[in-house]
Amino acid sequence: MAMVFVNKAILMQYAHSMTLLTLQQIATALIIHFGQIIGVSKRKDFSIATGKKLLPLSIFYNANVAFALASLKGVNIPMYIAIKRLTPLAVLVAGCLRGKGKPPTQVYLSVICTAAGVLIAALGDFSFDLYGYSMALTSVFFQTMYLILVEKSGAEDGLSSVELMFYNSVLSLPFLFFIIIATGEFPYSLSVLSEKTASLTFSAILLVSLVMGIILNFTMFWCTIVNSALTTTIVGVLKGVGSTTLGFVLLGGVEVHTLNVTGLVINTFGGVWYSYAKYMQKRKMPKRIAPDVEAHPHK
Repeated sequence: MAMVFVNKAILMQYAHSMTLLTLQQIATALIIHFGQIIGVSKRKDFSIATGKKLLPLSIFYNANVAFALASLKGVNIPMYIAIKRLTPLAVLVAGCLRGKGKPPTQVYLSVICTAAGVLIAALGDFSFDLYGYSMALTSVFFQTMYLILVEKSGAEDGLSSVELMFYNSVLSLPFLFFIIIATGEFPYSLSVLSEKTASLTFSAILLVSLVMGIILNFTMFWCTIVNSALTTTIVGVLKGVGSTTLGFVLLGGVEVHTLNVTGLVINTFGGVWYSYAKYMQKRKMPKRIAPDVEAHPHK
C-alpha cells in the first residue's frame, strides 16, 4: 500500500521515473550480493543459461514498472489502483489461452466481479487523463506477462524469490542504462537528484522507496511462486482497497463520487468471494492430488 504513495510523493518532486527505477534495481542487486557475502541471503552462482531464460521476465517487469511510474504522473492514486485491478482478469484470460484450463465457476465469476467494480469506479473519475490511462493499461499487460513468467520460472526451475530478484535486477540494468541515456534523461537527472537530496525530507523518502521496493518485490515473487499469478493479483486487489481509501485523502487530486464508492464495494466483494472460493476448492481436494489449475507446488 505504502509503495504507491511513496513513489507518487517522489514523482511529484522528481519527474525522472526511469532514473528512479534504475536506482531501485541497483540497490536490489547490491543488497542481495552483499547479503550473500555476509551470509544473510543464499543464492546460486550467476548462470548465463538461466539469465538467458529469465531475460523475457526482466523485460516485462521493467516495462510494467516503467509504464506504472509514468501513469502516476497523470493519474490520481485511486484511479491508478482501479485500472491496475484489471490485472486479475488479464491473468485469468492468459491462463486459459496457455492451456491451464478454465477455473471453477466461482473463481471465474469472482474475478469478473472484481473487474466490474473497477469499471464502475473509473466512471466516477472527473480528472480523466488519456496519457495516464494509456500508460496504466499498458502496465497491466506487462504485469500480467511477467507474473505468469515468475510463476512458471519459480515453480518449474526451482528458483527462489531472492534468485529471481537478483537475476531480474542484473538483467535490467543494461536496458535501463540504455533507455535513460537514449532519452536524454541521463546525466541531467543525476544533477537534479543531487540538488534534491540536499533536502532531508526528499532523501528520506528516496531511501524508503529503495528499501520498500526490494521488500515488495521479494514478497510478490515469493507469493507468486508458492501460490499462483492469479492469487498474487487478487491479494493485490484487496490491498488496493486500503490504498484507494487513503488515496482520496492523501496527496490530493481526487473528488469523492458515488460511483467510486459503489465500484469499490463491488471490487472488495469480488476479492473476498475469490478467497472463499479458493478455500472451499482446496478443502474438497484430496491431499495427494496436485493443486488447482492456477497453482504450482513450491520446489
